[in-house]
Amino acid sequence: MPSEYETFWQFERYAVVGHSAKRPFPRLTYGGLKKNKKTVYAVDPSVSSIDNDPTFADLSALPGPIDAVVIEVPKAETHSWVEKASDAGIENVWLHMNTDTPEALATAQERGLHLRKGTCAVMYLNRGFSPHAIHGFIMKLMKRY
Repeated sequence: MPSEYETFWQFERYAVVGHSAKRPFPRLTYGGLKKNKKTVYAVDPSVSSIDNDPTFADLSALPGPIDAVVIEVPKAETHSWVEKASDAGIENVWLHMNTDTPEALATAQERGLHLRKGTCAVMYLNRGFSPHAIHGFIMKLMKRY
């Protein structure tokens, strides 16, 4: 039976949130979703494009409904993006490892969001031999995959 982390990737429409002016955009997550034939939108208030695709400054600017969002921003911004996801009606939220905050977790719980946190999205998206695959193998051994 797939874990809650694995089932996160079964949706069809995703947004990936980054803030390139403060931290590199999560291109591996974005590209992994595209490679897996998912509809994916880049959300980044600081740039106009990512990998030649247009970016959106906010989740409210996306052209249609989104099933899930991956948030990989500086910790100081995480809480705000969790609120924005909830306000946009997105119930499935992934907080990239080491970006969660007590405020973001409390808001997610209060608003009934299905939150995944504490691990790297890329180890679920990019198959084959890589540091991310090794990370995934270790997480499976620890029963945390």
